[in-house]
Amino acid sequence: MRTQSIERHLGDKMRRILPAAIAEFLMFILKQAWACLFGGLFLVAIIVTRLIWDDGWALARYDALFIFAMIIQIFMLVLRLETTAEAKVIVLFHLTGTLMEVFKVNAGSWSYPEGAIFQIGGVPMFSGFMYAAIGSYIARVIRVFDMKFAPVPPYWVLALLACLIYLNFFSHHYLPDIRIALFAASIVLFGPTRVWFHIGGVARWMPLPLAAFLTALAVFVAENVGTVTQTWTYAGQAQFDIVPWGKLGSWYLLLFVSFATVLFVMRETWTASSLQVDPETGLLAPRPKSKE
Repeated sequence: MRTQSIERHLGDKMRRILPAAIAEFLMFILKQAWACLFGGLFLVAIIVTRLIWDDGWALARYDALFIFAMIIQIFMLVLRLETTAEAKVIVLFHLTGTLMEVFKVNAGSWSYPEGAIFQIGGVPMFSGFMYAAIGSYIARVIRVFDMKFAPVPPYWVLALLACLIYLNFFSHHYLPDIRIALFAASIVLFGPTRVWFHIGGVARWMPLPLAAFLTALAVFVAENVGTVTQTWTYAGQAQFDIVPWGKLGSWYLLLFVSFATVLFVMRETWTASSLQVDPETGLLAPRPKSKE
């Protein structure tokens, strides 16, 4: 792909003019930014529309965000910045995200203060793209960093945990909240799982729960942007109040739902087939890969 060629030349240039560690760190940041292209553009749109929008305009701000997200998705597919599989992930996220939004808004957990034509059950349809942005990021980051997961339990274990987490977001309104047990299950089941990724041909890894937490932290920051811009508000929250810290835990759990959804479409990633045992350490490691 053309982007891979750009990536390779940029990486080579950085390694020529910068110390190896700094070049690797910058490439990591740039590749992360590229992976969250859709989410980044959508967040910019939320901020810009909040600054410039006039309530008297014929098009509601929420509808403009929905149309903007649709246009960006079309362009990403046309320009081949997104694969068909990644587009399927986004559709699944939009459906599951919108369903949760309708339930939570009607349960009084949070609200959307502005009006919209494109809405379902009082929830503006752009909201589904906030979840889709997470799905887009995960699908793209797996491809951009050539990620593999190992060692891994059977996929059905991840799927079962994801289903329990998703159901608990609904059931805790009526039944005991089991999120503590779900936190523990995520650590016990996936603590040994390493997320392998490549930077400059070098294989790196981190534990899957840590990857989920760091991603959740980034989403938590983005969510605070959403509440500061009054795009949505939590019950009893003033404009410049920080989103309740408990939501960080919710996003951590939701990341496992996200992994399961992405890997449902991209199941071949959830495999150790491209890994080998390192003769020096005895640990699983990705097979050699050429530099970007």
